[in-house]
Amino acid sequence: MTEVAPSDQLLVVIDPVARRTDGESVRIAKDVLSAGAATKVCLPEGPEEFARALSRRGVRRPVVVGDDRALLRAVSLLHRRRELGLCGLSLVPVGGALTLARSLGVPTGAVAAARAVLDGAERRLDLLVDDSDGVVLGALRIPPLLSPMPSEAPVRPWLRTCQSLVRTLAARPGRLASVPGPGPGPSRLRVEVDGVLVVDLDQPVEAVSVTPGGPGGAAEVEVRPVSVGAEASPLRVVGRRVTVSGADFRYRADAVVAGPVRTRTWVVREGAWGLTLPVR
Repeated sequence: MTEVAPSDQLLVVIDPVARRTDGESVRIAKDVLSAGAATKVCLPEGPEEFARALSRRGVRRPVVVGDDRALLRAVSLLHRRRELGLCGLSLVPVGGALTLARSLGVPTGAVAAARAVLDGAERRLDLLVDDSDGVVLGALRIPPLLSPMPSEAPVRPWLRTCQSLVRTLAARPGRLASVPGPGPGPSRLRVEVDGVLVVDLDQPVEAVSVTPGGPGGAAEVEVRPVSVGAEASPLRVVGRRVTVSGADFRYRADAVVAGPVRTRTWVVREGAWGLTLPVR
C-alpha cells in the first residue's frame, strides 16, 4: 500500500454558513479535493467546533471552505495558539463575502479554487497584529461613518419608508425635534507611523487606511484629510508600526467592524502566515 505524504493529507473544514448559502459549490469542492488527496472532512456547527477541528488537525493541511470571515477565523485561531508560522492554510471561497479572498489572489470558482489547493504553492504573507492580539489580513480602514458590509442584506423598501418618515418628523418642531440626524462628520485622529506624527487632532480626516504587504515588510498607510476649497491630497507613508488615537472610533479590519476604542496600535508581522495560491 502506498503511503500518503503529510502534504497530501487534507483537513477540509466546511464552514456552516457556506453549507447553508451554496451547498452545490461545497459539494463540488469536496469532490475535487477528495479525488486528488486523502481528505478528512469536518462539518462544524459553530465557532467552538471550528476551533476544535483545527486544533486536532495533526499532520493534515487545513483547507477552509467558506467566506472571508471563515478564513479570518482560522488565521485568528492559529495566531492565538502561536501556531500560525507552523501551519499553512488553504481556502476554497464559498459565500457572499469574498472581497478578501479575491484580493489575496485565491480563485473564487469552486473547481479552480480546489485545484489550486491541490496544485498550488504556499506563499508567505504579511499581516497586522494589534495590541489586543487581533489580526488584519487584507486592509484596515477607519472611515468617519462605517457603511454596511457588502454581504449584508439590502435595505427593504418598507424600511426606507420608515426612515424617511422619521427624518420628516425629526425636522418638525416639537417633541421629536431631538431625533438624531445623519451620522457623525469627519474624524479627528492622531496618526503616528514608526513614531513619526502624520496627522494630529487639529486636522479632521475623511479616512485612514492601513494595508500590510508593502515594500520591505512594511504597511502602506494613507490618510485623507478633509478638503477645504481645493481637494486635499492624501498623505501616504510606509512603516511597520501604526498608532491611531483620538475620540472613540470604530474601524473595519477585513470583514469585521471593531471598537469603539480610544487608541490602537498595529504592527506588521512579515511573512507571518502561509496561504496556498495558484502557481503562476
